[in-house]
Amino acid sequence: MDAFEQLVAEFFWQEGYWVQTSVRVKLTKAQKVEIGRFSTPDWEVDVVAYRGATNELLASECKSFFDSTGVQAAEICNSEGATKGKYKLFCERTLRGVVLTRLREQMVEQGLCPPGPPARLGMVAGKIKKGDEEILASVFEHNGWLLLGGTWLRDGLLSLSKGSYRNHLAAVAAKILLRG
Repeated sequence: MDAFEQLVAEFFWQEGYWVQTSVRVKLTKAQKVEIGRFSTPDWEVDVVAYRGATNELLASECKSFFDSTGVQAAEICNSEGATKGKYKLFCERTLRGVVLTRLREQMVEQGLCPPGPPARLGMVAGKIKKGDEEILASVFEHNGWLLLGGTWLRDGLLSLSKGSYRNHLAAVAAKILLRG
């Protein structure tokens, strides 16, 4: 499991979600044809979070990018129809619709959530390119997607540092670094 995904899952758990990481979305042959990827393996979503109290299902892509430029608006905003790159679910409408619909169906089939909630796409970004924060926030809001970044991550660590002891790496590290 990716360390950043594990941290994100821990924060969603703190917010009252049931969480799974590295969720394989099993596409049918017809769905693979629909998205134009006839031999693609199952699609993978980094973190799937479900909150029963609000019947909310989130499919989150996790991009840490701590030691790089960060998530860049141009790679998401100007890529409709793009088939290359790391933001396929955000850039390809048909792919996004098929994967999110199948994810919801799969969760219901497995008894992990009741019928009804649409799967909402989101991204947790450890770093966003300087100057792109407002652009990305606007694009995500316009599309009904969830964008969580540095502030959410810092708040999550602070919450872990103040909470009761949990034998999880993120909670222990937060207590060591942020207490007193």
